[in-house]
Amino acid sequence: MTNTVGSLSNEALAQLSAEFETANAADIVAWAAETFGDQLCLTASMTDTVLIDVASAVAPRIEIAFIDTGYHFPETLGTVEAVRRRYNPNLVVLRAEAPLDNLWQTDTDACCARRKVQPLQDALVGKQAWLSGVRRADGPSRADTSILERDKRGLIKVSPLATWSDADVERYISEQNIIMNPLVAQGFPSIGCWPCTNAVAPGDDPRTGRWAGTDKTECGLHL
Repeated sequence: MTNTVGSLSNEALAQLSAEFETANAADIVAWAAETFGDQLCLTASMTDTVLIDVASAVAPRIEIAFIDTGYHFPETLGTVEAVRRRYNPNLVVLRAEAPLDNLWQTDTDACCARRKVQPLQDALVGKQAWLSGVRRADGPSRADTSILERDKRGLIKVSPLATWSDADVERYISEQNIIMNPLVAQGFPSIGCWPCTNAVAPGDDPRTGRWAGTDKTECGLHL
């Protein structure tokens, strides 16, 4: 496959992104799959499996990357197994090479860099684009999310659900009987590693449960 990333100018990306504002998520995934082929992957946090469901219907053998930090809740790992059973996916589980430690207690940025960002770098080797489930409704730090953008690696980041509201997600989950991480029903709308994730009060910004008590809202995967 040719270097599609190199042939897509920032202006072309912006125009396509604007056109996709009114497209459905499946059409956006289909465009990405057709454009990038096996040089496309999907990253999944296993909070919910909406994007996995959308993508699997369009591109059943798309590579799905899950980063196992070593600090996931048991419910998150259980969601991974539920996804295996339902979709028989092309699932790649990535793990940091470093042994478990207490770095999360002293330097959360360094811990995220080691256990999330670097494994994602490894997952994206040889790729031109990746699908993310990030939505503008996730919180203020994601309010300006573009459907298509060039990430800091120079790859194309595709966010097919960027325009979805919480109501859109809830409706899709109900209609499609989507696999959910059980922690969502227990007040965890945004789920990361257990040492750095708390439940939030109803109506609060979902991201406030991540790294509570600090001004940190992102692990670095989407910056």
